[in-house]
Amino acid sequence: MNLSPIATVHSCFGEKFGVPRQPLLADASRASIELLPPLDTADAVAGLEENTHIWVVFQFHQAAGQWSAKVRPPRLGGNKKLGVLATRSPFRPNNIGLSVVRLLEVRTAPKVELIVGGADLVDGTPVLDIKPYVSYADSIAGAHSAFADAAPAEVKVVIPAEILQQAAAYRDDWGTDLPRLIEQVLAQDPKPAYQQPDPERIYGMQLCGFNLRWRYPAGGQIEVVELQ
Repeated sequence: MNLSPIATVHSCFGEKFGVPRQPLLADASRASIELLPPLDTADAVAGLEENTHIWVVFQFHQAAGQWSAKVRPPRLGGNKKLGVLATRSPFRPNNIGLSVVRLLEVRTAPKVELIVGGADLVDGTPVLDIKPYVSYADSIAGAHSAFADAAPAEVKVVIPAEILQQAAAYRDDWGTDLPRLIEQVLAQDPKPAYQQPDPERIYGMQLCGFNLRWRYPAGGQIEVVELQ
């Protein structure tokens, strides 16, 4: 089996730490999916703009290490094991991922690219295929997932006024609302599930070219301390 990337992701997420664990949880996130030869042509995406959402098949290119038959899902606190095929773990036999994202715009000049929202994709992710989301077939009434049947509870995020002002001044070619993105990403509580909050520890992630830093003060909330 020979697979070659058909596109490359340019994303607001500069590293895998802090990326939402599922797509659409941070709807303010933005990414560009740039088509590669020979699919870098308007013909390859003709009609795609008629869809509100698309499926992106990709490779977890930063999932280094060996996969295991059993893994520890974050939703179970990082302490209980399940079979790898019963989870969304990026450490898989073939490191292939599947995400549904919101299609915001199809651009065909000066390059062929898809601007998407709600993507849980790291910058540089190789894309293996793109398919339209078909609601009558892809949305199944009554579907059930025992350990992840609803979106995770969100954590309260406190952003100081000066950092909010700094973030509000950010502009990019995708129309990213950085203050909203910061709140949505941190509300998912990016720290490892098995770690207890440490008020003295400062966490950080690469977001839209910034080093976003935060901590966990008392009270079960997250406080942004710097946007460097």
